[in-house]
Amino acid sequence: MSAPLLDRPGLCSTFCRDLNEPMPGTAVVAAGWVVVEQPGPWGAKVATQSHLDPELGARIDAECKKVDLRFGTIRSPGKHADAVPRSHQVYVASSAPGRCWLLGGCVDDPVRLDALDLDAVARGDADAVRASLPELSPVAQPVLLVCTNGKRDECCAILGRPLVAGLADRAPGRVWESSHLSGHRFSPTAAVLPAGTLHGRLTVESAAAVLDAADRGETVVETLRGRSAWTKRGQVAEIAVRTLTGEVVLDALGVVAEELDTVTVAHTDGRTWQVQVTSEPADPPRPESCGKEPFAMSILRAGTVVPGGTR
Repeated sequence: MSAPLLDRPGLCSTFCRDLNEPMPGTAVVAAGWVVVEQPGPWGAKVATQSHLDPELGARIDAECKKVDLRFGTIRSPGKHADAVPRSHQVYVASSAPGRCWLLGGCVDDPVRLDALDLDAVARGDADAVRASLPELSPVAQPVLLVCTNGKRDECCAILGRPLVAGLADRAPGRVWESSHLSGHRFSPTAAVLPAGTLHGRLTVESAAAVLDAADRGETVVETLRGRSAWTKRGQVAEIAVRTLTGEVVLDALGVVAEELDTVTVAHTDGRTWQVQVTSEPADPPRPESCGKEPFAMSILRAGTVVPGGTR
């Protein structure tokens, strides 16, 4: 992706890139993910503004939110006809550390998602999920969802679609256009399933590195916005420890406690760290999305990182 495209004036992502706004702690918070392929145009709210039946979309979206899951739509790279008479790819992921898995399959009609055991997804019970929707089977390799929802924010289409095009030949069938993933001011943004790691300010090369790292059970800290399994404060703390230690193995670190001013991060080898996480007004104010007025939003930052004893 060329620098002039990344630095196009007037985009919220250009504004925030110039300010070097920190990305840690800006990922969505979700225990798992449910996404369905829906070709054709997307509105700002794809659950009800696409060729997906709006009653079905609204129902699934609401039920997913009740159990801390993220619902969205995906499209294959390339041109998007208004109607494609074929089956719909579905991915269901549990992003909980220790219960991280990805299931995928095709359904003839998205209404089949009504049968999906969302409680089982939330608790990481893959067997129960497969029993509820037999079209699903284990997917061995992670997939990358790149936000291209231009109706939600202009940055996502201008920067996201070229990123997808640049990646499509490198990882056929593993890179998808996605509806809103949050944080459009960090465009291009992407999510890795099943891990639920979200990344921002990507290029074709850095996005390819993210997918390669996911294949190894690792993550790329430089572009990491956070892991959806943690709270936003937990995301900040985990990334701070990764930055300090150089740890890239995804499941090596976990957020084990949160207090008023500190978050405790633990390593699987027994080491712990106390991370101070504070909130402060963004200075100067900045737009959350393209076309919106700048305002003094809050930014989370990691302060002191204090090593603790072994657990």
